[in-house]
Amino acid sequence: MAEVSLEMLQAMFQRLLDDNATIRTDVRELKQRTGMLERQVGALTGNEAGHYASLSVRLDGVGDRLERIEHRLGLVEEPSK
Repeated sequence: MAEVSLEMLQAMFQRLLDDNATIRTDVRELKQRTGMLERQVGALTGNEAGHYASLSVRLDGVGDRLERIEHRLGLVEEPSK
């Protein structure tokens, strides 16, 4: 059986962190694109769906901004390296 070293575990953990960052970026982009589609459908149908879609997009933006602020202020625990 191959010996597992600390460096090997750190490299694996860093790859997981990198993959997680990529997934978060992709999800953020998907939220934006979905919000745009919702607004367009709401505009086409001319009902309240457009207003709800607009609010949804704004709330997603507020959530992203809050997350960045928490990171800047150090309010989010970051995994130790």
